[in-house]
Amino acid sequence: MTRILLAEDLHLIRGALKALIDAEPDMEVVHDVDNGNDIVKAALHCRPDVALVDIALPGLDGLTAVAELRRELPSCRAVILTGLATPTALRRALAADVQGFIVKDARPGDLTACIRRVMKGERVIDPELAVAALKAPENPLTARELDVLGVVAEGATIEDAAVRLCLSDGTVRNYMSRILMKVGARTRVEAVEIAREAGWLWPASLGRFGLIRWRQRR
Repeated sequence: MTRILLAEDLHLIRGALKALIDAEPDMEVVHDVDNGNDIVKAALHCRPDVALVDIALPGLDGLTAVAELRRELPSCRAVILTGLATPTALRRALAADVQGFIVKDARPGDLTACIRRVMKGERVIDPELAVAALKAPENPLTARELDVLGVVAEGATIEDAAVRLCLSDGTVRNYMSRILMKVGARTRVEAVEIAREAGWLWPASLGRFGLIRWRQRR
């Protein structure tokens, strides 16, 4: 029996996933959480074989939590469940030593098959997404530049962004100048569009200001 820790904050989706998994004869959800901060603690308590983790969670995002989980409990395999299948997300998942990466619009049978293959020691990644990740340009922006761009993407003015990020107006303007130069954009709007197209603006890079709105668009 494969023991699974499920991390998903949306109650309806978490209930549906639990019912799907528990209906399989060789799997069971031994614990479920709705917050990224609870994943490692729960895993150390229930010792699951697989952690099935949503990429966007309150508290720690799914990939940050999985990276910590892999350090604390290496025997636990990790499968990321996402509604945002971008090359950037996949690259970060691979860096966190994730064994599976599956999108939320996959068929139910694909999810259970993914878990079984991961338990056999395979790494399960959609091949088209893997190719896209190899071809995608590297993100040229620093974490702080992404924070600034994430706030601007919400429609904040330079002055608003400065207040929210605890920076001076001049510092935010300097960040925006560097961002425009790095991504080859002429305007802030164009920079946001380029970053979103490339998948650089996602929960971890949007920070606490953009996460709620991103989650509403999933």
